[in-house]
Amino acid sequence: MPANLVGPVWIDLANSPHVLFFQPVIAALEASGVAVVVTARDFAQTVPLCDFYGLECTVVGKHGGAGLAGKAGNLFGRVAQLRRALGSLRPCVAVSHNSYTQIVAARTMGIPSMTAMDYEHQPANHLAFRLATAIALPEALPVALTARQGASRRKTWRYPGIKEDISLAGFRAEPGYLASVGLDPSRVTAVVRPPADMALYHRFENVLFVGVLDKLRSESIQVVLLPRTHQQADALIAEGFGDMVWDGPVLDGREIVAASDCVISAGGTMNREAAALGIPALSVYAGQPAAVDVWLARSGRLTFVSNADDVHAVKLVKRPSGAVAAQNGSGLLEEFVARMLRLARTL
Repeated sequence: MPANLVGPVWIDLANSPHVLFFQPVIAALEASGVAVVVTARDFAQTVPLCDFYGLECTVVGKHGGAGLAGKAGNLFGRVAQLRRALGSLRPCVAVSHNSYTQIVAARTMGIPSMTAMDYEHQPANHLAFRLATAIALPEALPVALTARQGASRRKTWRYPGIKEDISLAGFRAEPGYLASVGLDPSRVTAVVRPPADMALYHRFENVLFVGVLDKLRSESIQVVLLPRTHQQADALIAEGFGDMVWDGPVLDGREIVAASDCVISAGGTMNREAAALGIPALSVYAGQPAAVDVWLARSGRLTFVSNADDVHAVKLVKRPSGAVAAQNGSGLLEEFVARMLRLARTL
């Protein structure tokens, strides 16, 4: 670790997409000789993905459930758990993708914190943005709204593009990935992600999503349905979509997106990965659309779906093998790491 840092960089992974976002960040830090300590919440595929990508982590806390009371209780409970997990360790900076519990814990410990976020309609932004020392937001997010949430101009870095430009920096797709995980590379393949029905910003049922699954079945598309939780998988199986629910080996999210012919998601990250990689992406999200998704739609890289028939607004056909957009996010990754380290406590 560079001699001027008083402790390691602390990264908290609170949800599955955070693993992919921070994997290249952690690699860049370690390549520079910076020590990193990682904590992870036992929710969705967060911990299994850490294992899959070889990220050593300390598992701290679970999800508070879909109810607001459970989320509030979990917030304070996990703050205490994080402090206990760190013990006498005092990191030089705390970094997350809006891990509210880490930001609160860091504030109570006198540790500077940096948070990234790419969805302006998340109510808990008001807490995270006000308590964080620094904030990283895509330029597409509305300045006036995020400022009201606490993202002042003084502490906010607005970067061009999307966070997936950072998480995919240097990514090169593996040839033959579909066959390597037991899928038929000759068939049209759709990767499908259900709604984030446990999230604070998702307070409704997405009826459209079930209609889309019915439509895909009628077209005999090879569907890789990736539930967010075990409970969600059980519900999809009970509704008759068990043949679509993925039960094979753990998938590399970037590889399966890059190898697919389209991605259909009721959330954000996998669609944005697809958009960054030049894969047709369809959004069936039923809430207020994110500004970054509106920006992607205007640039022709994302299609909003308002009914099941709209799935065919983008033709579901085989893409040419290896046709994946080149990734040029290395500069953003370097800047993200540099800003993080500028916050770090030094000797």
